[in-house]
Amino acid sequence: MISSSEYGSHSWELLVTVDHQYEEVQKEFLLRVTGDLHIGGLMLKLVEQIKISQDWSDYALWWEQKKCWLLKTHWTLDKCGVQADAKLLFTTQHKMLRLRLPNMKTVRLKVSFSSVVFKAVSDICKILNIRRSEELSLLKQSEDALKKKKKKDKTSKEPVTEDILNLCNSPVSSGLSGSPGLYSKTMTPIYDPTSGTPASATITWFSDSPLTEQNCSILALSHPICSPETLAEMYQPRTLADKAKLNAGWLDSSRSLMEQGILEDDQLLLRFKYYSFFDLNPKYDAVRINQIYEQARWAILLEEIDCTEEEMLIFAALQAYHVSKLSLSSEAQDFTSESEVDEVEAALSNLEVTLEGGNTSNTLEDITDIPKLADNLRLVRPRKLSLKTIKPYWFVFKDTSVSYFKNKESAQGEPIEKLNLKGCEVVPDVNVAAKKFGIKLLIPVADGMNEVYLRCENENQYARWMAACVLASKGKTMADSSYHPEVHKILSFLKMKNWTMSPQAVSDPESIDMKPECFVSLRFTKKYRSKQLAARILEAHQNVSQMLLVEAKLHFIQAWQSLPEFGLSYYIVRFRGSKKDDVLGVSYNRLIRIDIATGDPITTWRFSNMKQWNVNWEIRQVAIEFDQNVSIAFTCLSADCKIIHEYIGGYIFLSTRSKDQNETLDEDLFHKLTGGQE
Repeated sequence: MISSSEYGSHSWELLVTVDHQYEEVQKEFLLRVTGDLHIGGLMLKLVEQIKISQDWSDYALWWEQKKCWLLKTHWTLDKCGVQADAKLLFTTQHKMLRLRLPNMKTVRLKVSFSSVVFKAVSDICKILNIRRSEELSLLKQSEDALKKKKKKDKTSKEPVTEDILNLCNSPVSSGLSGSPGLYSKTMTPIYDPTSGTPASATITWFSDSPLTEQNCSILALSHPICSPETLAEMYQPRTLADKAKLNAGWLDSSRSLMEQGILEDDQLLLRFKYYSFFDLNPKYDAVRINQIYEQARWAILLEEIDCTEEEMLIFAALQAYHVSKLSLSSEAQDFTSESEVDEVEAALSNLEVTLEGGNTSNTLEDITDIPKLADNLRLVRPRKLSLKTIKPYWFVFKDTSVSYFKNKESAQGEPIEKLNLKGCEVVPDVNVAAKKFGIKLLIPVADGMNEVYLRCENENQYARWMAACVLASKGKTMADSSYHPEVHKILSFLKMKNWTMSPQAVSDPESIDMKPECFVSLRFTKKYRSKQLAARILEAHQNVSQMLLVEAKLHFIQAWQSLPEFGLSYYIVRFRGSKKDDVLGVSYNRLIRIDIATGDPITTWRFSNMKQWNVNWEIRQVAIEFDQNVSIAFTCLSADCKIIHEYIGGYIFLSTRSKDQNETLDEDLFHKLTGGQE
């Protein structure tokens, strides 16, 4: 019996549904509560009524109508705003989730549905042994891709069975903290830099982890590509608007999975969201390097990023080489000696400099005399109503500007024109086979972009001038310590492109067990017959055939980073005062306004010139202020404006990383920069 005092004016009945597996036990409980009862007390009262002996520590209260967790157990019902009409669900915080990785493999594991996505991704990366989890996030598959998948499932005669790697017994899965050493190199498994497999000394690391040595190989090693037919059935964006749809599904890093409508056993994509790869090290990052390589490979095959025919053949050669190398990897790793590993590390050290993506430390040379370039180049200016004009001039590159003169003798006087390259777009215009070494410069002017081409005579001249232009566009001079590594990177990429036909290598393409259609996008399979493609890939393969497995992956990533469109995430926006839609490209260091019809850049704004940015949540408009009283505002049409706001804040957060931080993350700073105030 309930005493009359309990029926006081302050008490009321609250309905709580319990999410448990016992069918014979009731699931709905009516509890009499008061407003000053705290959440912890409510859960205790509920567990006492359920009368099931089990561990309830992972359970918490979910408020259906408000779509939020009641995790602050010391808060009272009044403080939370819970009243008699509230529908509460007592459910587990960790639930099963299927994740499709960049290598198209699906893993199934338990993830916290109550932690913010930023923390959930960090826990996932601990299970998968991927360092630098801040570079990744979770993405809902685009509607178009899902439609194509459903259409494929309907037309296929055989039932589709997906190969899923089950990692549900992980320490993180059971609600405990994961391996304590994600950001500690002493606790991170060491990999053989040659083959990417766990080194023998650290195989014991996997003994208590769901990431067994076999599972680790699935994540750290590249596997043969799917058939050309499967490739043809996958969704491929055709226009900039299609590419914008791919980026609409990023989850909000400041909210939990449950708050964003994700249900147990749903499938999400785990992807590298931010193209700023910091501190890549083959010794510790075999899984991370392989997953970046796989994301790059699929982006190229599905034409999510454009590349020339010459570049496509290089990518194909590196991929084909991976497949042939993998078949020998099990034998190769048995013969790797300590000295060979040291040689590999030495060979990769140069690559690491260019792949780090962080700020390089300034050295003494940065404050001494700034070097300059002076050379004969040809200037090409496109004309709207006539053919483009090509004229030779004497060019001088100093600081962040290029000046050109009629000849060398007149270089002491006033230049014909001085081009300030700070904030410009630099695009390679190269065809090594045709001996064409061009640099396309899109220089911001009041009414848009001024288009100028520079033509160089040879590879060395091109590498020096291209590196200078790239640095100048970021506001850096040739005195910066990153200039010489940039020259080296450009020359190594040109060297890969510069192959000559060897009759021995391509005399009989059919003798090589290779389906060339698996390594190039559909555009090229339609253009060439299979034999022609195989021959051309084998030609290109000669320049990469001596590379080690991990080295080839890093070269692939480096070549991907050299593409003009690398790192751009597209969104359809409407700028304030404009009557038509535009595309906004978000990159690691800039924003680009792009004409949606032609794909031409209109204006570029650098993050380094940004003073502040904010969002008007009522009208969903992003407003940004730059130096020199430049301000822009736009509404996002293809996605929620919070996604762009988070992208900008995320890239600024990543630019603050340094090796001196002992690899710890300031999560509060990330949320301050990306969260916004809704």
